[in-house]
Amino acid sequence: MHSKENQPVQRRRGKELEEALLTAAWAVLREHGYAGFTLEAVASRAATSRPVIARRWATRNDLLRATITHASMARPTPMPDTGSLRGDLIAFLREVNSSRLDFAAVLGVQLGGYYQETGETLSELRDVLLKGQDPVLEQILAEAAERGELDPDRLTPQIRSLPVDLLRHHAFMTFQAMPDDGIEEIVDTIFLPLVRPARPTGGT
Repeated sequence: MHSKENQPVQRRRGKELEEALLTAAWAVLREHGYAGFTLEAVASRAATSRPVIARRWATRNDLLRATITHASMARPTPMPDTGSLRGDLIAFLREVNSSRLDFAAVLGVQLGGYYQETGETLSELRDVLLKGQDPVLEQILAEAAERGELDPDRLTPQIRSLPVDLLRHHAFMTFQAMPDDGIEEIVDTIFLPLVRPARPTGGT
């Protein structure tokens, strides 16, 4: 039983109603996983009726995508400003590490049934998660390129996403935050050597 079941239906409209619905949906998803993520369960949690939700999201998978996007955008990652690529990357990864662990748990564990039912992959759902967010990492890399700290020609798509991919892999494998020395290792020994400008060869 949900703790807020059987509450009287509340009269809300517009943004207030949508915010309440998506907040309730995220709570249901975290607590009960995809199997318990139904329009009825969300309606009960939000103290409203199923038709109210169905008018906005026709299926629970439509609601699921909206819920994940809303939960992600409710906690935007701030842009670091340390003045160096290394400092910005470490600050960025620390923020992601501390604020996004619950997303790893939800996307990696709670949605197993969703992936089986829809054939969608975690990578594809990640695109939904990131939709509409400020590309903080892209800005960090662009500013570092302007300062001459990295060679843009070395930023292949795989290398560009490598720091976050490694952090995410740790989260999915352990469901624990990465130790700070692990973040520094990603930056210092893996990423920076791949993107630093090549040193000019000495001439005669």
